[in-house]
Amino acid sequence: MLSDSHRVSQIDKMFDGDVSGEQFSNQLFVRLAAKGRRFTNVDFKYSIFDSCYLRNCVFDSCDFIGCRFVATNFEGSAFSGCKFDYATFERTGVDSDILSHSCPGHENLKMRFARTLRMNYQQLGDAKSVNKAIAVELLATEAHLHKAWSSTESYYRRKYRGYKRFQMFNEWMAFKILDFLWGNGESALKLLRAVVIALLMISMIDVIGFRDRNLLGSYTGAIAEAPQIFLGTISSASYPRLCLTFITLFRLVAFGFLTAIIVKRFNRR
Repeated sequence: MLSDSHRVSQIDKMFDGDVSGEQFSNQLFVRLAAKGRRFTNVDFKYSIFDSCYLRNCVFDSCDFIGCRFVATNFEGSAFSGCKFDYATFERTGVDSDILSHSCPGHENLKMRFARTLRMNYQQLGDAKSVNKAIAVELLATEAHLHKAWSSTESYYRRKYRGYKRFQMFNEWMAFKILDFLWGNGESALKLLRAVVIALLMISMIDVIGFRDRNLLGSYTGAIAEAPQIFLGTISSASYPRLCLTFITLFRLVAFGFLTAIIVKRFNRR
């Protein structure tokens, strides 16, 4: 059975003064306008903002739970203490400071909030804000996955039991490994760190297996040759084939990761 949601349509309206403590929940705002206004403790829950112009406004402790923002202009507007749980953004101009001051408290909601803003900034071609949203999303994702298998909070223990808890542990481990290797696709420095660790391991294997461990020259020689072995410019006949196969495989994966990072960075511009 379906019933009327009693959504109120507000078309081509404007706020001609500051608003405080008012109720505007479950409304459809089309081409709503406001400039330089202050909204304090206003309830906008479950409302839709379509093609609205809300420039240089201040939103203090407003409730935007479940709201949808489509092609709306928030240029110069500031948000402080507002609630954006389950809110979505599409082609909406909003300052990335919203990620610093108005993220939901729960990690799973914060992750979804940052994700919808990331997709929104990608639609606008705002590469800097995309990077900021991704950083927030990754931090929230790691915290959410960790809590999903380890937290004693009732929400997580009701939702993730038995095999689901084990599954979330596996997802968290995969996330941490990929984060260590290449920052989940966002950090060339972490990828460089992983390559340096691989070179040091190659050097140690070379010294322990094929050189005199008592000579300093063995270590310096092994370190000097490690990049050449890693890149395949020289081939050591003393290395087992299995070891060379793993080095080649890691080299291909590392170059693949580097290519993916470069493509993602340029694709946002």
